[in-house]
Amino acid sequence: MVVFTRNPTQILGRILSASLVSLTASLTSLMSLEIFPTAAFGQAPAASVETKVKVPSTMNYGPFNIDRYLKVPPNFSVSVYARIDKPRFMAVAPNGDLLVSQPSTGKVLIVQPNGSKDPIISDFVTGLRRPHDMVFHTIGSITYVYISETHQINRFIYTSGDTTAKNRQVVVANLPDSSTSELQGSYGHELKNIALDENHKLYVSIASTCNACVEDTVSNPKRAAIYVYDADGGNQRLFAEGLRNAEGLAFVPDTNDLWVAVNNRDNIAYPFNDSTGNYGKIIQSYVDNHPPEELTKVRDGGNYGWPFCNPNPDTPNGLNNMPFDRDYQFNADGDVDCNAMDRINKGIQAHSAPLGLTFLQNTNFPSLYSNGVVVGLHGSWNRRERTGYKVTYHPWDGKTKLPGDQIDLVNGWVIEATQAIWGRPVDMAVDQQGNMLISDDYSGTIYKLSYNKPLEVKVYLHSNFNGVSQSFPASPGVYKANKGDLNIVGNDTISSLTVPPGTVVRVCQHETGGLCREYSAGDYEYVGNDLNDIISYIEVK
Repeated sequence: MVVFTRNPTQILGRILSASLVSLTASLTSLMSLEIFPTAAFGQAPAASVETKVKVPSTMNYGPFNIDRYLKVPPNFSVSVYARIDKPRFMAVAPNGDLLVSQPSTGKVLIVQPNGSKDPIISDFVTGLRRPHDMVFHTIGSITYVYISETHQINRFIYTSGDTTAKNRQVVVANLPDSSTSELQGSYGHELKNIALDENHKLYVSIASTCNACVEDTVSNPKRAAIYVYDADGGNQRLFAEGLRNAEGLAFVPDTNDLWVAVNNRDNIAYPFNDSTGNYGKIIQSYVDNHPPEELTKVRDGGNYGWPFCNPNPDTPNGLNNMPFDRDYQFNADGDVDCNAMDRINKGIQAHSAPLGLTFLQNTNFPSLYSNGVVVGLHGSWNRRERTGYKVTYHPWDGKTKLPGDQIDLVNGWVIEATQAIWGRPVDMAVDQQGNMLISDDYSGTIYKLSYNKPLEVKVYLHSNFNGVSQSFPASPGVYKANKGDLNIVGNDTISSLTVPPGTVVRVCQHETGGLCREYSAGDYEYVGNDLNDIISYIEVK
């Protein structure tokens, strides 16, 4: 089946088709009405359709006691899948069950589908110290689920269908958290995130204790850093540093390329000793957009600047491969060489608070988006106009192995007119059916973002729905021969067709008229000798 979409010139086609009552319209007007394969454009549509969130009656308490709307791409819908207080990170089990961390209660929950009824939610493991990230990983014949706590990393042997965690092993112990004596109960980012690579190496993000401080760079272990271990916790070593709070850790599928989403510092001082007189001052207009959050590949031995160097988005490169500025508070004299730091591949609007990072390759998410990465932007607290509060998508460039420009996949959790917040996305996971699950720890919700295949008109080369077929959107538009680019209509050949509900299709011999006939919803095994093999024009009404 070939699915077609219109090029931008078909905006005119929509207008014409709405008022077209005869097929004697001028050839000049109709010549702009062409269609092209979606693949020719290669671009995934951004969020553009304001869609009412579907909420089961059992889950319609606040904030869903009133209608809520999110903006999503065309042909997507969004619904409430489950209500869980303060859900954070998620992992889909090999059998399709969903694990959800709940740091506030010390639990990891398991969410199981239950047909058309609400999913079944139960405790997978309890009694943990602020559990956060989870990864399923198979070594040999054994599948483990790794679960992070603030002070250690556990793994449990998982057998398909398990509803409780079994055979616990502590693989990494004595990680710093608020219980560490030198920190005296204060640790700003003590939740731990993890990832495992194809060589069975375990990566642990140990985030900073502070907004910006030198102490984390000389502690043991270093904080604002990533450490790597064997899968069983052995052979600890520093992998990379200068990453203030790397929440999202993920490997590009089928590679050992580690990417992270990083929360950067707040309340940065103006770093330029220029004529503005702002040098060393905290100026809100500067803080609003500096420093950017970070989406970057992490190399072994890399240093990404914090707290001495901050990526600068105000160069011709914009948010790509940004140079560094000296941090006024910790590196005004340039004692730390910012030119020696590893540049950030892709910046994200400052204060967006990126958390979850999920690659869509090797998932069943719709194919237009299946070669890319999504990031959950939790949202700002120290910016004059709120930013974040959305899930963004970056297409992946297979040649450069870098993310493309950001587009919004889901937004609307902050109401622009009032700046009121009703949700804050955290993490994303794709289930076995190809739906994207999104956690929201502010409203206490797991959403399901689903692709709804659009209704299509389908035509066939031969009668009785045989031979080569071709599909067209059921939305209003005109489809015609385009020098043979259309594999059936372009060859003036069609013998049978299927029309979906709520649709009327007009077919004609020629692009400018001739014998025409309309078909309402239904299956038509044969269009008749008078039209067979000579149709060049189709209008969907």
